[in-house]
Amino acid sequence: MIFVQGNIIGTPGIPWGLEEKKMWLDQQTIKRSYQEQVVAKIELLKQSFPEQLTIEQYGALSRDPNNYTLWAIKTKHWQADKPNILVTGGVHGYETSGVQGALRFVESTMVTYADRFNFIVAPCLSPWGYETINRWTADATDPNRSFNKGTEVEECHYLMTYIADFDLSILCHIDLHETTDTDNSVFRPALEARDAIEQEFSEIPDGFYGVADSANPQPAFQKAIIDAVEKVTHIAPCDENNCLIGTKIEQRGVINYPIRDIGLCAAFTGAPFVSTTEVYPDSPKVDDENCILAQVAAVCGALEYLTEHGIS
Repeated sequence: MIFVQGNIIGTPGIPWGLEEKKMWLDQQTIKRSYQEQVVAKIELLKQSFPEQLTIEQYGALSRDPNNYTLWAIKTKHWQADKPNILVTGGVHGYETSGVQGALRFVESTMVTYADRFNFIVAPCLSPWGYETINRWTADATDPNRSFNKGTEVEECHYLMTYIADFDLSILCHIDLHETTDTDNSVFRPALEARDAIEQEFSEIPDGFYGVADSANPQPAFQKAIIDAVEKVTHIAPCDENNCLIGTKIEQRGVINYPIRDIGLCAAFTGAPFVSTTEVYPDSPKVDDENCILAQVAAVCGALEYLTEHGIS
């Protein structure tokens, strides 16, 4: 038998079926309030920026549609001749600074860039995951491996449909994430049990790093993000194998993934400039506020690069 979060689920060598997934789901508990920590802040933004922002509900999770509403924040005065920017957070609900960083960017900074860009910000794609502090959906699925055409994962489907309905090109997509100690202590062991496939465990990097698209890495763009974040927090050093999280670095603080092939959120728009941020909230060198500021700095670093180089 396999221990997952302190309890026995499944049989070694046999992938989970519906019974095991239900056992896993029954172990999950509500640990914080999505309505209080996310939706209330979105409502406050609506009240604070009535002339600058439009707030739209683009879906609701069927598990609890009254509570798990899905929200997007847009710049109000949309102009067709300005490039379009997408910022997402909370694809993995447990990655707190991704959610709060997206909200803070809107609160503190976004309107200062509104003369140059149109924005769509989806701050929390996985509200059930946020409340249960979970990487997976309630169906034991990783949403950040599920941004594929025809996906049945609600957290992915609703956002993909919402963006597709605009029928516009996205210039830049920044997807805000964290890498936490629980990746190794909770979520990777759960993945190993769920799929009955042995997982490789890598050292959790101490610091910020970014994930670029191996098919279109845009190294100067990635460096601009790293340079901006470094003014706020420390950049993760590579390990003795010149790797971060088991992947060879392409430059300091940056690794490349085949993001489209594995269904990452950052890939679904086909934007030419993309980055998945990774903050390390368990470092003794940071606190919650520093992690939020690092996420904001990453978005601003991307925008400053696009502005400086006149990219549209």
